[in-house]
Amino acid sequence: MSLLHRAGNRLDALRTAAGQARERQRHHRRTSRRLTAEYRAARKAGKAPEHPGPPPTGFSLLPWLLMGMGAFSNLFQGRTPNPWIGGIGLFTFNSLYIYVVFRAFHKEVREAVSTRAALGLMAVVTCGLAIGYGGNWLLFFPLLGLATGAALRLTHLRSVGTAVAVLAGVVSCARDGWSGLNIAYATWISTMVTAAILSLSEAVRELRAAREELARRAVEKERLRFSRDLHDLLGHTLSVIVVKSEAARRLAPRDMAASLAQIADIESVGRQALTEIREAVTGYRDGSLATELDRARSALTAAGIEPSVRQSGPPLVSQAEALLGWVVREAVTNVVRHSGATHCEIAVSGGEDRVRLTVTDDGTGPTPGSASDPATGPAPGIGGTGLKGLTERLATAGGSLAAGPGPRCGFVVRAELPVDAAEPDELTAGRTGA
Repeated sequence: MSLLHRAGNRLDALRTAAGQARERQRHHRRTSRRLTAEYRAARKAGKAPEHPGPPPTGFSLLPWLLMGMGAFSNLFQGRTPNPWIGGIGLFTFNSLYIYVVFRAFHKEVREAVSTRAALGLMAVVTCGLAIGYGGNWLLFFPLLGLATGAALRLTHLRSVGTAVAVLAGVVSCARDGWSGLNIAYATWISTMVTAAILSLSEAVRELRAAREELARRAVEKERLRFSRDLHDLLGHTLSVIVVKSEAARRLAPRDMAASLAQIADIESVGRQALTEIREAVTGYRDGSLATELDRARSALTAAGIEPSVRQSGPPLVSQAEALLGWVVREAVTNVVRHSGATHCEIAVSGGEDRVRLTVTDDGTGPTPGSASDPATGPAPGIGGTGLKGLTERLATAGGSLAAGPGPRCGFVVRAELPVDAAEPDELTAGRTGA
């Protein structure tokens, strides 16, 4: 019975694994079809990205070994003295060449001591074969230069490349006279051109990768901006609608006129919310601090909280007004939803350099896990999605935001901005890019 039970469990596990494999295959096919459709649509629109193709590897440098076919032909036809030594030298050179060029396309192993040692041994073998045989065997010097350029790239290239070219010239001239200068020139050219082409190819690929990373980050930043705007636009508005709806329901049995007034306010708030959403979508929403203070006063009154609004100081630039308007909206929403307060004071005071906003209530403070609970956020006193987003926005504009329990009771939100605050990049991008 136990054996049958184990077999049944094993069969169930195999069925589960098979089902998961089929699901992965279906997901892979769906993803492939989606990517193919997107690529075809981009090509049709003339916006298909350039595909850089596969990166170069050591195979791209192997055809140059055909330069040694003359030496191999001499060795095969018996025109080379001591053919066993020549054969071993040819095999050793080719092995070292393949070893070096395949390691040259991986930065970690390219700079390893073993690669540099193999390159030095390759130079010794090349000199030995050139001095011993001359003729076609001198063509191994350009191959040595090619391997040197691939392995060193731009690191010490000028000094090492010149040294290899001089070595090739000295050995070639000593073996075949002044015509060996052609070998020196070919060695220097192969070293420099190989290093330049491979370095340029690597730089282009790094630039393309950096461009893709910047594009991905820009998309993430725009998504974050949109989520913040959506929270700030709808969170406060829906809270006001809920509060006024509750007030209208309570007033309806005993005071129909007051209930109808609350319903009219709900209609006005809803229409204003539609307007704000349209403006936000088109990217031209411009907040007004005075408008937000009026809305805050209306929302607090409807919630049964006595408002007190004080404003002093010189007029503010539109960017500072917009940012402080977001703070008023978020802070008042938290007071209405979480504080249980009976009084809320909003104070705006402007100086020569900075403007300060303080929202204070006399409630019981934030409840654990609420949007204003300091314990829910990573920074002390700053909790909830709204306050976190506002903290980042104000910091970008050169300001600061602090939130936490009041000295006696309740909760206090303090915001401070430069009088000439610059608008955050994400807001500017949202308006210009819409």
